[in-house]
Amino acid sequence: MDNRIRIIIGHYGSGKTEFSVNYAMRLAKMGKKVALSDMDIVNPYFRSREKAQMMEEAGIRVISGSRGHNSNIDIPMLNGEVLAPLQDETYDLVIDVGGDSMGSRAIARYKNYFTSGNYDMFFVVNRNRPDTVDADGVLKHIKDIEETIGAKVTGLINNTHMLRETTKEDVMYGQEIVEKVSKILDIPIKYISTLEKVAQQLPDDINGEVFPIKMFMREEWM
Repeated sequence: MDNRIRIIIGHYGSGKTEFSVNYAMRLAKMGKKVALSDMDIVNPYFRSREKAQMMEEAGIRVISGSRGHNSNIDIPMLNGEVLAPLQDETYDLVIDVGGDSMGSRAIARYKNYFTSGNYDMFFVVNRNRPDTVDADGVLKHIKDIEETIGAKVTGLINNTHMLRETTKEDVMYGQEIVEKVSKILDIPIKYISTLEKVAQQLPDDINGEVFPIKMFMREEWM
């Protein structure tokens, strides 16, 4: 079982925001009291706050920047409201963080809340991105982010994809590198995140929990 605070990190194009939204929606369907904090203040595109209305209708508390959910306002200002679910242990909190060490600075100020047994930090890997095509690239990004935040990655997510064209072969290609990193760092592969149609094709003995997702962040034409 994952810990109460879940920090979702990953390099640009990894699909961490898509996973964050799907994860929050899944927790809400399980009857959890859920909050999602969009703390990606670097990348102005595909922010979880864009789906605030959908998530709020599902009972999720969505915390955006200090200017609200308006994704057209690209001002790197955090919302102090995030302290509420950090401190209130009745919440299951999902934190969507920027894609590199610069983006992860946003949550470094809250590292006192990230104590053993109270948080998980999942690194999302898309091997089809140039900076995370091999183990060295993934390890570098993990090291940089851990040093910036002052907290350790506790699990890996294989989210290797080609958007709607993703195949089983794409996922297994990503699984190869994620398994290498898992062994080097001695941390588990928590999830294999992929489209529902692909999830059904994966082997039963794959390392990690298969997590079928919907593409909430991209319209049908994208």
